[in-house]
Amino acid sequence: MWLFSRKGASGFSATTTAEEATQGIDGTGLTAIVTGGSSGIGTETARVLALRGVHVVMGVRNMTAGRGVKETIVQQNPNAKIDAMELDLSSMASVRKFAADFKSSGLPLNILINNAGIMATSFMLSKDGIELQFATNHMGHFLLTNLLLETMKKTADGSKTEGRIVNVSSRRHKFSYPEGIRFDKINDQSGYNSVSAYGQSKLANVLHANELARRLKEDQVAITANSIHPGVIATNLFRHLSFLSGLVGLFGKYVIKNVEQGAATTCYVALHPQVKGRTGLYFADCNVAETSVQANDSELAWKLWDFSLSLVNKRPHT
Repeated sequence: MWLFSRKGASGFSATTTAEEATQGIDGTGLTAIVTGGSSGIGTETARVLALRGVHVVMGVRNMTAGRGVKETIVQQNPNAKIDAMELDLSSMASVRKFAADFKSSGLPLNILINNAGIMATSFMLSKDGIELQFATNHMGHFLLTNLLLETMKKTADGSKTEGRIVNVSSRRHKFSYPEGIRFDKINDQSGYNSVSAYGQSKLANVLHANELARRLKEDQVAITANSIHPGVIATNLFRHLSFLSGLVGLFGKYVIKNVEQGAATTCYVALHPQVKGRTGLYFADCNVAETSVQANDSELAWKLWDFSLSLVNKRPHT
């Protein structure tokens, strides 16, 4: 990663690790949910937040893997407060159960990190009949955020501490869509392109954060919502793109981040005092970054919100 080591306004760069981005920050008393905490940057995010004193609840699809991650983190840091709860973001029923179980626990919620995702899968529908990447990467997080928002509001009000929501997106959201964005066509299998579908789901992550930020600001709620790009990282997201695995092996050390660097921006936006009060922004390499024209389209963000809500309402008890 020596090609991208130039520091930005925050004092951090692409080579900054999550530990470096949160050095000296005390998160004691805070509670965070990290989706997809059983692998990749989700695991590193959970580890570093726990290292800073945050009580971390990992939402994981594979509970065996989740328990293994918890044990490893506690072995390294006996003081870590970390739990794993089952969560399949492609299933609205699973999302609803997770949210209900978390609220039943009585825990506060200061930080919600919508991290989990899948990439470039072949065309499949979720249990709710929604294209799998859109269902997992966007719809699951959209529903989860809505279900937990009241808990976050109560926590922010009661603790007088700003809540933070972080959507993990990708540079793929900047893809060009010559025919325009049509989220209502996500289930159209004709001409399906797995990488383009992934990009559209990542665009949805940015639009979701922007519209959420607007609504929270309008309601004068002390919760920020931002989206981030973790960087290109050699994680299991590449398992559906075998040709990229070869490129990673050849050029990885020059252009691809390791997991410690990949989790830096997430942890920075979730914890750093520099980000206090900043909302509706897109971060990369621990600095505010430019985003696409589509991602800045407030009308498109509103339409996506309305469309997402309609999908949720069609399946209120699933």
